[in-house]
Amino acid sequence: MTIPGNGRLISWYGDDYTGSAAVLEVLAFGGVESVLFLDVPSAEQLAAFPNVRAIGIAGVARSCSPTWMDEHLPRVFGALAMLETPLVHYKICSTLDSSPEIGSIGRAADIALPILNSTWSPMLVAAPPIGRYQAFGHLFASSNDGITRLDRHPVMSRHPVTPMKESDVARHIAAQTTLKTGCVDLLGLRARDRGFAALETIRAQGAQLITLDTIDHADLVAAGQLIWECRSEAPLVLGSQGVEYALIAYWNAISALSERPMPPGAGTVAQIAAVSGSVSAITAEQIEWARNNGFGLVAFDAASIANPADLDIAVESAVSEAKAVLSTGQSVLVHSARGPDDPAVAAFRAAIGASTLDLAEANSIIGIALGQVLKRLLAQASISRAVVSGGDTSGHATQQLGVHALTALAPTIPGAALCVAHGSLNRPLQLALKGGQMGTPDYFGWIRSGGGAAYKDGRS
Repeated sequence: MTIPGNGRLISWYGDDYTGSAAVLEVLAFGGVESVLFLDVPSAEQLAAFPNVRAIGIAGVARSCSPTWMDEHLPRVFGALAMLETPLVHYKICSTLDSSPEIGSIGRAADIALPILNSTWSPMLVAAPPIGRYQAFGHLFASSNDGITRLDRHPVMSRHPVTPMKESDVARHIAAQTTLKTGCVDLLGLRARDRGFAALETIRAQGAQLITLDTIDHADLVAAGQLIWECRSEAPLVLGSQGVEYALIAYWNAISALSERPMPPGAGTVAQIAAVSGSVSAITAEQIEWARNNGFGLVAFDAASIANPADLDIAVESAVSEAKAVLSTGQSVLVHSARGPDDPAVAAFRAAIGASTLDLAEANSIIGIALGQVLKRLLAQASISRAVVSGGDTSGHATQQLGVHALTALAPTIPGAALCVAHGSLNRPLQLALKGGQMGTPDYFGWIRSGGGAAYKDGRS
């Protein structure tokens, strides 16, 4: 079975902005022309991209409650259904960030299956190119300590919102839905029939959400074949950007895509502006690298969230300090914290405790405030390239910028490409969205240098 010679192939909704952009990157650099919208697009906005074969919508469901999902996701899935793509992908984090209360993947599946007329759904969380592996149902992720099971991962096991206490993907999802779960494991996927017999057995047992083991490229090809060839009965697929890695791998294996060289870098610029709402240790290393390599750091007072007047002062102060940094010729990085041990984190949590806000609301306020800071810097300084760091932060901050769509421009680290921003902007803007756990220490410098295929040659 082959893919159509032209026309749309896949649409997707990402439960956070950085993950949504990661899907865009895999497809675009894999040879599938793609666009990512930051909300359900209008007919006019769609018409501006007539030749794309993949269409995405970025969202913030990962940081939202099931009640929020019940209210907002039917509109999104309805819009995706109207695009009439063979596959619709609900994109989740490759480290499975979710719980029954926040970012529930199970609830999203409950909503999507009937809207998309999907009898069941394959689920591929693993993405070997970015260090995510599933073996015999359990998810493993790379870190500075090597590859560890998700419930023992040094970051995810202690995640401040959705700590991972269960590495079995099907079990983790089963706690979020009444849908029956199952797994096509490595033995089944690597059988002569490439997983179809194992799938049939699991489906006969009534499973509707079926996870797929994957640890290497050959597994990606097999998983991609299973996902693609089951699309008529299972047009909904759940998972990370591993879904797109798998589809590209399969389509290349059957010579269904034209070869496309990796795009060159976008070139070095003198200055960039970055904002970060991440508290991860990985982002802290990146901030420290930036401090030592031509970036001026500006601390944003996250503890100001409880009082609107204090928050306004914090925004004004950050903008003023950032403009002062830019006036010296340096790039600027505005951050709410420099890692989990920064005293700013404790002050932020104390401010939440003294207010009526919950953590999700507080995080959204920080993201919006950082977006306002970045918007004003872009309007008042000659900056044409920017970064937003932090999965939840990216969604809330980018919504402040007047951007309605992104197209991929240049690769950097996998999962955080440099993109072209489209929208009501005063000047051309190149934008990168980076999850807190993503990237090498020199990531901000790599964006300043414009990315490009050199990354694959070992520059970073």
